[in-house]
Amino acid sequence: MILIPSIDLRNGRCVRLLKGNFDAETRYDLEPHELLQRYRALGASWMHVVDLDGAKDGRLANRSVIVRLASQKALLIQVGGGVRSSAVVDDLLRNGIDRVIVGSAAVEKPAEVQAWLKKYGPEKIGLAFDIRHDKDGVPRVLTRGWTRESKLSLWEAIDSYLPHGLKHVLCTDAELDGALQGPAVKLYAEGVKRYPQIAWQASGGVRSAADLAELAATGSAAAISGKALLEEMISPSELRPFLPNA
Repeated sequence: MILIPSIDLRNGRCVRLLKGNFDAETRYDLEPHELLQRYRALGASWMHVVDLDGAKDGRLANRSVIVRLASQKALLIQVGGGVRSSAVVDDLLRNGIDRVIVGSAAVEKPAEVQAWLKKYGPEKIGLAFDIRHDKDGVPRVLTRGWTRESKLSLWEAIDSYLPHGLKHVLCTDAELDGALQGPAVKLYAEGVKRYPQIAWQASGGVRSAADLAELAATGSAAAISGKALLEEMISPSELRPFLPNA
């Protein structure tokens, strides 16, 4: 399992939200390119960038920052948030983004997104399914920057894409994201058991090297971490086993 550092952009700045709440924002006095270089120096191979404005409003609002990050060629970059048309996918891939992560559109426009998977291939298109467990413990998919809850379960969402070559799934438990309470280990273990052919990216709640070890034990392909890395809560030596270039 590899560790993929994550940065969330809002109005061009690095921020973190608590449990997906846009009114619970922490802003960091770090430029995105500084974080890119920091994570490269640590030994990361990938970085995950989220356009929070795009996730909420449906348009890529931090494009200029994202394209500048990609132009540095320091790390492989995957981008999510506001990707709701083939024009946006084309634009990002042509400007050096290595993988485009599709969230709300994967739920709201499945036929289109299935066509993107076929056109660009499963290494270039990944899907982000953000979930919240319902009263029966079923993971239900959220959309529009976590502001809307669909009736679709995580498993139903994945089933609809399997015939179209889906490989990369980034899954975030919204109740744990940014809370530093530990990741949803049982969720990812069940996901890997159900779909061993999927390269799972586990996101939300990472606070320690022990959390990373637990996620690795589930068989997840990657762990996404934002806040714990931003606030340097895990030492470089503890991170080393999960960073390919350390």
